[in-house]
Amino acid sequence: MRKIFAYLKPYKLFAVLSPLLMMGEVLADLCLPKLMSIIVDYGIGKNGDVSKSAIASSIMRLLFGEGEYTSMQVIVTFGVLMLVVVLIGGAFGISCAYTAARASQGLGHDLRCDAYSRVMSLSIEQTDKFTTGSLVTRMTNDITMIVDFTEMVLRMFVRAPIFFIGGAIMLLTLDISFGMILLCALPVMALTIFFVMKKAVPIFSGVQKKLDRVNSVVQENVSGARVVKAYVREEYETGRFTEANRDLRDTNYRVQKTMAFMHPVMNIVMNLAIIAIIYIGGFKIENVAGTGMTAGTIMAGITYVTQVLMSIMMVTMMSQSISRAIASAKRINEVLDSAPAIVGGEKSAEGGDIAVSFRGVSFRYPDTHGRPVLHDINLDIRRGETLAVIGATGSGKTSFVNLIPRFYDATEGDIYVDGLHIKEYDLTALRGKISFVMQKSELFSDTIENNILWGKPDADAEDIREAVRVAQAEEFVNGFNDGYKTFITEKGASLSGGQKQRMSIARAVIRKPEILILDDSTSALDLATEAKLRQALRERFEDTTVIMIAQRIASVREADRIAVIEGGTIIACAPHSELMESCNTYRDIYNSQMQNGGAANE
Repeated sequence: MRKIFAYLKPYKLFAVLSPLLMMGEVLADLCLPKLMSIIVDYGIGKNGDVSKSAIASSIMRLLFGEGEYTSMQVIVTFGVLMLVVVLIGGAFGISCAYTAARASQGLGHDLRCDAYSRVMSLSIEQTDKFTTGSLVTRMTNDITMIVDFTEMVLRMFVRAPIFFIGGAIMLLTLDISFGMILLCALPVMALTIFFVMKKAVPIFSGVQKKLDRVNSVVQENVSGARVVKAYVREEYETGRFTEANRDLRDTNYRVQKTMAFMHPVMNIVMNLAIIAIIYIGGFKIENVAGTGMTAGTIMAGITYVTQVLMSIMMVTMMSQSISRAIASAKRINEVLDSAPAIVGGEKSAEGGDIAVSFRGVSFRYPDTHGRPVLHDINLDIRRGETLAVIGATGSGKTSFVNLIPRFYDATEGDIYVDGLHIKEYDLTALRGKISFVMQKSELFSDTIENNILWGKPDADAEDIREAVRVAQAEEFVNGFNDGYKTFITEKGASLSGGQKQRMSIARAVIRKPEILILDDSTSALDLATEAKLRQALRERFEDTTVIMIAQRIASVREADRIAVIEGGTIIACAPHSELMESCNTYRDIYNSQMQNGGAANE
């Protein structure tokens, strides 16, 4: 928690003021029982004779001078005084609530920003390890728990001790025998809290993990709703959610059952203490002369013992928040303490004759064993060259291109971009050279224009139109009523597969990259549209190095070279005509596609 509370530093003024203001509110509350006892004893009980109370007589002399006072004078005077004290306490309380909220919400804002920035800096490997559902829970529910806990610390953690100490002192000033009641009640309450919390605290971590699972299921089903409906799996997915939700409910039940035991015990102890005060007070009034015990004293004693024991109950109520906040803080710290697995250097390099170079590169995904996904990759890709990559499903094509922008780091070997080792590059500079169009088109719930501007935020309207023309998307974009201002639904659900791919390509080409990677990103396009796209790329991006992955021979045959990947390594790299003569694997792919409808024939 120390690391989390460091985020309070910019708000230290509010964090310091809040407890001080709370002290003012509590002190006002502690004054009220004493003032009430004066009204009962001297306003009602002794017809205005305040001579036996130093406090009451001093106040009455100050306001009315020397003399005798009526009951109504005492009642009204101290009634108004109680009202003034209440108003002062209320002002302190409102101010305390404001300052505590400013400090806690400021902490939450800064913590959420830092946690989000850290998530954005993590490698794909690390985000996969955390899982999307868990990260969402940590960024929302866990930080909310910490914010609520911080506000409680600034208010209740001051209120409870001051009520306890102040109430105990005021109780002892009324009658020393009342202190014996506290000595009997406190150990019972302390032991109850100890045993309950010892059992409940470990369960809170389980609650957050169950919540992770619920969020993961919801996130998967919302994002994959079309697949669920297409396969009529609503009932199955509902069952999966029900199971995760049931686990969360049952874990919360266990916590609440444990915590529920505490409150009845506290109430029983508190009421027994009240009965004891009434009994002792009544006994002394009737049987012990000269003790100064009065009805007002008993009433004040009841109020003070209630305040003391209620402060203990506040701690028990806070203990649940403390336990959950500790569990949440550990989960947030796991994110904040996760050093990015991929860290860039500080260098950059200008364009050279060789755009990308692989030297003895091998790669396996983290925490996997057996044969590596890629091995013994040696390849130079020239500037301005179009290199196509083809191979069977699972041969490592996507893994090959993912190594260039350092989505993952090679297990062995070296990769160079413009002659500089990619690990020496500043990550922003490295990825600024590259435009990457993924297999799965990721669009955002925004306008067409803003989605394209992701590639180059400072692009003007003509740049946007040019990118759309290159991507062969102009016809369908102009077909929308709002054109470039058309709003795209989440993940591009309002567009077809081919439209999403062309939007992704437009977003990539608008930045006019040095290296353009197309990872099977034209699979949803018909051959005629794809041919126009390739032609537009050749005409407008002569100096751009294009690396394209494709399954169709028709998509790659015009490339300068075609790299054939088999078994995780490049077995051949040459133009189409040479591969047809020298590479059996390439020839087999060509023949199979020809036999399946002439997909290789333009």
